[in-house]
Amino acid sequence: MVQDLTTVQARVEELRRAINYHNYRYYVLDDPEISDGEYDLLMNELRALEEEHPELQSPDSPTQRVGAGPAEQFRSVEHAAPMLSLANAFSSEALRAWHTRATRLLGREATGFVLEPKIDGLAVSLTYRDGRLAVGATRGDGIRGEDVTANIRTIRSVPRTLLDEPPALIEVRGEVYLSRAAFARINEERMAAGQPLFANPRNCAAGSLRQLDPRITASRPLDIFVYALGQISARPPRSHWEALERFRQLGLRTNPRNRRCEKIDEVAELCEGWETHRESLDYEIDGVVVKLDDLDVQQELGVVGREPRWAIAFKFPPTQATTKLLDIGVNVGRTGSLNPFAILEPVQVSGVTVKLASLHNEDDIRRKDIRVGDTVLVQRAGEVIPQVIGPILSKRTGREVPYRLPDRCPVCGSAVVRPEGEAMARCTGGVICPAQRWELLKHFVSRGAMDVDGLGEKLLTALIQAGLVKDFADLYALDKEDLVKLERLADKSAQNILDAIQASKQRPLSRLIVALGIRHVGDQVAVLLADHFGSLDALMNASAADIEAIEGIGPKIATSIADYFAEPSNRAVIERLRKAGLRFEHEAATVQEGPLSGLTFVVTGRLAGATRSELEARIRRLGGGVADSVTKKTSYLIVGEDAGSKLQRAQQLGTPILSEEEFEALIS
Repeated sequence: MVQDLTTVQARVEELRRAINYHNYRYYVLDDPEISDGEYDLLMNELRALEEEHPELQSPDSPTQRVGAGPAEQFRSVEHAAPMLSLANAFSSEALRAWHTRATRLLGREATGFVLEPKIDGLAVSLTYRDGRLAVGATRGDGIRGEDVTANIRTIRSVPRTLLDEPPALIEVRGEVYLSRAAFARINEERMAAGQPLFANPRNCAAGSLRQLDPRITASRPLDIFVYALGQISARPPRSHWEALERFRQLGLRTNPRNRRCEKIDEVAELCEGWETHRESLDYEIDGVVVKLDDLDVQQELGVVGREPRWAIAFKFPPTQATTKLLDIGVNVGRTGSLNPFAILEPVQVSGVTVKLASLHNEDDIRRKDIRVGDTVLVQRAGEVIPQVIGPILSKRTGREVPYRLPDRCPVCGSAVVRPEGEAMARCTGGVICPAQRWELLKHFVSRGAMDVDGLGEKLLTALIQAGLVKDFADLYALDKEDLVKLERLADKSAQNILDAIQASKQRPLSRLIVALGIRHVGDQVAVLLADHFGSLDALMNASAADIEAIEGIGPKIATSIADYFAEPSNRAVIERLRKAGLRFEHEAATVQEGPLSGLTFVVTGRLAGATRSELEARIRRLGGGVADSVTKKTSYLIVGEDAGSKLQRAQQLGTPILSEEEFEALIS
């Protein structure tokens, strides 16, 4: 027993040292080495051991304190009332267990709750005297924080003076944060400047607020939600919900998604619902804070250690984790692009075991200085493919190996080139590369191209593995005997597929041009090419200059098209498509005289009345032209919701901009 206690004590001391170290990196350096989820595991283990062995508890334990003390470069501010941390619940069962404990301590059922999205930012205290902002401080260790008043004043959503009739003294607590868009923009700027990237919005917000130069803070679009009352000189509110309402009256920003409900069943349902749509928010949340609303009840329940008994954080599975980068592999895409990916030591992220993650491209690997053998931070948000955020530099041992993209295709062995000005390196193997072949065939039969119904990925794979299909033209040489030999393909199914292949021969020329998979050629460009040249033969024999002369087609697209048709292997496949009976001549749509004759339109954004392709077809029927990009020759830009760079370009050029309703008025 003595030995067991000695072992436990050694583990407790090890955990305290580790947590104190990570507190220092997180709160003081703003440079964490582990994810929030991994930190929570350490803290939960320490808390459990201290509860099991009360004799090992200590007032110096991290379980009894919040964060780390103030940094030396800032003046220290002592909080009038401690800024507490929260216990965590990682499941509905744990949430209900918290409610059961509160009910037992009260001697009556705990009812009336306020739910607040748990913003992943930096906790601060704002003190107003006679309605004017006097002091802004970080949470620090919960007892003392850092005086960052000058920086707080640069945050636009923090009022310098309060509205209504403010009390002589009021101190409130809130969370300073960065929106997802602002965080992405800051990291893009740092990447362009060759600076290390922030791991997440919380670290970026903390680093921004704790600058010695307020001008740096002012340059970053920080925001705030106020969520608690620290002290007040006037009569205090009776409930937390009443306090939030009073904050709004004073001009303090509270989260409009805060909710109040009565019963714990509704609380559990709302918390679980938040997890499913957290990605729809423009800011990061890692859970939901649940508070008992009645302030008298809060007073009655009190605080244990550093945590109030009247509140708890319902935590979502962490979206980030640290793990070892074992190796870097390469996928080859449809256009030959070499796409590096991370091979990881398996790690749990958002409840899923992650073994592979995206690395974007070679430049991204170099900018982030990611090396094989690094300990890396991995993120998985919603259903997005996991990605490597960057290395944990403090974990480097010197044995890590810088990465170089191979100069030969890992699939077919062809040379790899990187065109000037492009981010991606590419395999030159084209159709002889098995990886490109599969992707090209999948694109060729897709709905937006030749639309061969029933010919899905599994069947394509089976056809390739059986050696029946190596390029587009092979599809038109298939017979029923070939198909029924494949596993689980019945006679009727085989005939349906052959009929679909036969029907695809009647697709218009523009769809065939799309199906060829030429880089940068989508639906819109294909229509322009078909309209202008009238036949595939004329297009094949056109020079890059001939193609670039078409309104709406630039030099990059023109060069890509000319290079494609200059490749003998591509021409050979096209000749076999001709023999198979595909349509090489363009049947131009009947153009009616109308109000759009002589005008060129660009359509962008999400439309309400029609799809983009439907609207573009309508414009052509009325005599108008359609382009894919805004230029000086563009007559009008039609915009829907979430319009992006094309709208900005039109505004720069002074191009007339129409809503869908204004377009209808124009043609009428």
